[in-house]
Amino acid sequence: MKGLRFERLGNGHYYKVVLHIGSTYVPVSDETLATLKDQSLLPAERFLEFLVDKVGYSSYLKEQIRAELKSAGDPVTQVTVLQGVIRDL
Repeated sequence: MKGLRFERLGNGHYYKVVLHIGSTYVPVSDETLATLKDQSLLPAERFLEFLVDKVGYSSYLKEQIRAELKSAGDPVTQVTVLQGVIRDL
């Protein structure tokens, strides 16, 4: 599946949420998720940079997130959808 998407794994897992980047995924800590929720009302462009900074803990991962957004279509629309999903997690 192309693009970025969050998946809730639920209780019983060390990480309750993962961010899928195409066919790979990155675990998202509860603390990071709470921070993302707090900032989820930022404009899409600013939130994208915030998301990349918080979830992309290496330059390679940051590159992969940006590349996946570009390959899957309009990054701003995707980020706006992700913001709504984050608020509901």
